[in-house]
Amino acid sequence: MTARVRAPQLRGRGWLNTGGKDLTLADLRGRIVILDFWTFCCINCLHVLDELRPLEERYGDVLAVIGVHSPKFEHEKDPDALAAAVERYGVAHPVLDDPELQMWQQYAARAWPTLVVIDPEGYVVATMAGEGHADGLARLIDELITTHEAKGTLHRGEGPYVPPAEAVTPLRFPGKAIAYGDGFLVSDSARHSIVELAGDGETVRRRIGTGDRGRGDGPASVAAFAEPQGLCLLPEHTAEIAGYDLVVADTVNHLLRGVKLSTGEVTTVAGSGHPWRSTVDDHAHDALAADLSSPWDLAWYDDRMIIAMAGIHQLWWFDPVKRTVGMYAGTTVESLRDGPLEQVWMAQPSGLSVSADGQQLWIADSETSAVRYVADGQMHTAVGQGLFDFGHVDGPAGEALLQHPLGVCALPDGSVLIADTYNGALRRFDPATDEVTTVADGLAEPSDVVLAADGGVLVVESAGHRLTRLAPGTLTAAGISVDGTRHRTERPATEIAAGPLTLDVIFTPAPGRKLDATFGPATRLEVSASPPELLLDGAGTGTDLSRALRVNPDVPAGVLQVTAQAATCDADTEHGACHLARQDWGVPVLISADGATRLPLILRGLDA
Repeated sequence: MTARVRAPQLRGRGWLNTGGKDLTLADLRGRIVILDFWTFCCINCLHVLDELRPLEERYGDVLAVIGVHSPKFEHEKDPDALAAAVERYGVAHPVLDDPELQMWQQYAARAWPTLVVIDPEGYVVATMAGEGHADGLARLIDELITTHEAKGTLHRGEGPYVPPAEAVTPLRFPGKAIAYGDGFLVSDSARHSIVELAGDGETVRRRIGTGDRGRGDGPASVAAFAEPQGLCLLPEHTAEIAGYDLVVADTVNHLLRGVKLSTGEVTTVAGSGHPWRSTVDDHAHDALAADLSSPWDLAWYDDRMIIAMAGIHQLWWFDPVKRTVGMYAGTTVESLRDGPLEQVWMAQPSGLSVSADGQQLWIADSETSAVRYVADGQMHTAVGQGLFDFGHVDGPAGEALLQHPLGVCALPDGSVLIADTYNGALRRFDPATDEVTTVADGLAEPSDVVLAADGGVLVVESAGHRLTRLAPGTLTAAGISVDGTRHRTERPATEIAAGPLTLDVIFTPAPGRKLDATFGPATRLEVSASPPELLLDGAGTGTDLSRALRVNPDVPAGVLQVTAQAATCDADTEHGACHLARQDWGVPVLISADGATRLPLILRGLDA
């Protein structure tokens, strides 16, 4: 019999969404508790927030979801930034601020996101890593309800969530903006709508969408979005054929929406509405049947719409005439690697802009704190050093550092403006000099930069709920020279020994499911390393979820990149549904004489 594990007490810097009360596990006794270890930069964490919403509604009288915010970036340690993120993403449960990752370590979390289920008596009953757990969680919650109602240890009633006061501003966490006529179109992300502003960047001309989270086509007054981000106007001839002018990245709905601007009519033009969980291919797919994953920005390049598919670390393309979509760049591995488009690694591409001559597609690759570009079928990194390196440092591009940039804007002179979001700065990269400079700082989470019709530059200050026009001459001034602190993520590295290392990916199918080999091997494991020299043996792809690796004793540290998937189907059902569990890890490792010789990772499912 396995000993039951008592859940560690909840401690942190403070609480949000509790009305000022500090919660303890004793306060939650009698309820089923889900601890959601997240960080607001992480797209997979944002997916989990949306997966939890239906469970919170369905089991509201017995379930308490507690967000434990365990940050990756320096900016995410700012309590005001966390409070803004909780509002921005509509988090409707209590959140514990864990800036030093104390709870993360006590609950042995290894990945963002991690979910821990605690029963009504205060014992840990399951741990899950990654996203896609809604069905398994529902089954587990049903089992816990049955067990603890019978024992008399389940208490029904109101949960501990206390909603904050609603703010009143014309825009609320705007995401992206584009010039339109003599004004602008802005994705008003937290108000779930598209807003047309006058040329002053402030006066609201009209709003497209109800302003409430939802999914629905139709006239501007009834259409609904969910945290929309990127916007892109179609070329005139293409718009005539397609029947709409504007494409919207409807991020949380995993859709592209078309808007006919003359009437405000909204139509779904790509996406099934289900998040992508499949295998990578280079085929064209019917646009409305394809699964997308958190499309974050859009740009017209290479005679088609390019999609920054933040949720799976890729770029996709969309053809509005043929009504097809497909993969454009990336393997879904979350890291930084240049080269041919089908082989590159990215990490949450979140901003796109095309050079004035149409030759380069510039990319804000947010989780690698990088600016990258596509030219001649290859991807290159202009600024950025890796998944865990960030800061605010100007100078030669090879040494400069950014912190989670979300937007880029290619200027007519060939330089690129960067919305350096977590540094609160507007940066500039000049390919002619290969230098990075700071143009302006003190901005409130800038998420995009837009070039106005009159030549002026406006910054979308997302956490400031506004568009801010740069003063004339700002771009030609000397700017600010910043030589700030260089950071590496403070997520603790896993100490491993040089030589033989066994990698075990642990997968337990969700209740009611079994492994399914109907269409080939049920499992797949891909392993690589950064730097590649870290692994002397064991890199590559296979079907076994256990892999013998050999670690190079001459490489002191690095990152193991692991991608695992498992196919399952509903058990004991004649025509059971099929499911694909998939998880990517970037595991920082430190070579140590006393390090581990086995590295276990949990692939979705349940680990009791």
